[in-house]
Amino acid sequence: MEENIILTKTYDFALRIIKLYKYLCDEKHEYTIAKQILRSGTSIGANIEEATGSISKKDFRYKLFIAYKEARETHYWMRLLKDSKYIEEKLAQSLLSDVEEILRILEASLKTISKN
Repeated sequence: MEENIILTKTYDFALRIIKLYKYLCDEKHEYTIAKQILRSGTSIGANIEEATGSISKKDFRYKLFIAYKEARETHYWMRLLKDSKYIEEKLAQSLLSDVEEILRILEASLKTISKN
């Protein structure tokens, strides 16, 4: 099976989000934002995985759009964690960079689908 770059990137990102969740709960005793970012950050890849099994182009586009919205939400929570100093600047920048790359890929994919 050929590697799907967005599936790989979002899966790896979800693993990083799970580690971040554990860190926030265990070390910072922050549970509310941790739960939110766990949900949205792991949902990105789950929706893309669902999109690959879509039964129609419309369904595929819809699932990609949900993944895009979850990535936007994750971006928001990451900025909040960074600006509130819950996580180190270096970690925040690395995670923000990852989610911004995912957003760019999803935006390009959605534009391509809309053209066809």
